[in-house]
Amino acid sequence: MLDFQFPVLHESEIQELLSLFETDQQVTSQSGSEDTNTAVCPSDERKRRRMISNRESARRSRWRKKKHLENLSNEVNRLVAQNREYKNRLGSVTHQCHLVGRDNERLTYEYLALRNKLRDLYRILVTLQMQMQMQMQMQLQ
Repeated sequence: MLDFQFPVLHESEIQELLSLFETDQQVTSQSGSEDTNTAVCPSDERKRRRMISNRESARRSRWRKKKHLENLSNEVNRLVAQNREYKNRLGSVTHQCHLVGRDNERLTYEYLALRNKLRDLYRILVTLQMQMQMQMQMQLQ
């Protein structure tokens, strides 16, 4: 779903829009006075009105294109900032993963060393028990 935002218009843009409406009013008022003052061929008048209409349409189209490009530029800036944030977070998580990996490796070595010590102690204990049993048997004989 697209997130639509109304464009923020600056004073110069508002003035440009107002000039579009003023131009339309001038065209309307001029066309009425020309009809009364001079005899203009209807096809010439249609051509002239169409040309003016096309100019206004082109001006509005350029304005829409400009607004669209500004919106795209804002979107690019937002996405670049979001990408930068994601890269920073990825770097932080990667660093944390590296630290946890080192801790895991250290703990694994520590576990293996303690397991070996425990095995050695168990062997010593078994040996001592066997020696004590042998001594007890010798004493009994």
